[in-house]
This record gives sequence, structure tokens and C-alpha cells, in this order.
Amino acid sequence: MADYNYLFKYIIVGDAGVGKSCLLLQFTDKRFRAEHDMTIGVEFGHRLAELDGQKIKLQIWDTAGQEAFRSITRAYYRGATGALLVYDISRRASFDHLAQWLTDARQNAQPNMVIILIGNKSDLERREVTYEEGAWFARQNGLFFLETSAKTGQNVEAAFLDTARQIFENLQAGMYDLSSDSHGITVGMPQRPQPTPMQRTASNMSSLQYACCGAS
Repeated sequence: MADYNYLFKYIIVGDAGVGKSCLLLQFTDKRFRAEHDMTIGVEFGHRLAELDGQKIKLQIWDTAGQEAFRSITRAYYRGATGALLVYDISRRASFDHLAQWLTDARQNAQPNMVIILIGNKSDLERREVTYEEGAWFARQNGLFFLETSAKTGQNVEAAFLDTARQIFENLQAGMYDLSSDSHGITVGMPQRPQPTPMQRTASNMSSLQYACCGAS
């Protein structure tokens, strides 16, 4: 039996070296690794979260940022319902490439995919991209926006969970056809509601009455 009510598939995209793998590790394992090998192809992580009493499993695909792996990344857009579009606030080039990443996402993903723009490495003193520039790009393209630090954990939870919350709201609004998982959402087994104390008392009294009647 599935241990979740819904499974949401995420993809993390952006230039190589912006901290995508570190964000995933911080969210899933609550730790930071300063030395991290460059992602080859895709890496995978998952974590359970709870929204409005529903257990949501986040299945997260961390993709390689190198141009050589771009065709692999495009294939993963098709099965995702959420995307983290990441740049490094200390590297202007990674910000300048966002338009290309966003074009890829919108050409290859389903139309209701929720995208959040992430300016990572906010713990660094050196900065080449201002907060206002990131916020402006997000507004211009209809994206959510946060600055994060995979090192300190700042806003990492919010990046993943705010995205899940928006997907869940879209789900409640009927924006996805759940008869297929092409939207990146899988329905798990429904959780059986636990009886309230009053229901348990009534059940016990009913059992006792049955036993007494049987004894007579």
C-alpha cells in the first residue's frame, strides 16, 4: 500500500554549478556537502510532506546543467508537475541563461506545471545579481520567487513546500486530469480515517450490548 495520498514529481533545472544537487540534499537529508561531484544525467531524491492533512510524496529529479545533457533534461520535463529553476546570485551568466531554461520548460512540460525561480547561494557576500532583478524576472514570467542558501538551509523548505502547496491548490481546483499521471501527479491509496473517541465508545458499547444479549 502506498504511504502517500498524492505523489508530485519535481524537476530541478539550471546551469551547472548553481547548487541544484545541494538544494536537493539539504531538503531531503538536512545536510550540506561543500564538495559535490557534477551531476551526470539525473539524480533522484524524495521526501514525504503533509498539506492539509494529506500525505504528499515529493519525487525530485535533479538534472545536469551541462549543454551535453540538455536532451535528457527535456525528457524529464514531460513527467513533472513542479520545477525549480535555479541560478547562482554570485554568477551573472547563470541568471542570463534563465530565459533559455524557461523556454525549454514551457515547450516541453505540461501547461499547468508550477515553476518557482530560485536565486541560490544567498549566504555569499559577493553578489552579481540583485534580489530585485530576480524578483523582476519572476514577475515578468509569472513565476514564484525565493532566494535560498543550500548551505545554511535558508528558504530551502519553503522552495519545495510552497511549490507543493500551489500544486495542491491547483489539484483542488480541478486543474489536473488524474485519470493519467502525465501531469506528474500520482494518486496513492486513500488513508483510512481513524475513529474518533466518541465513535470508539459507541462501538464498544454496541459490542458489549451484543455480548450481553447473546449471553441471555
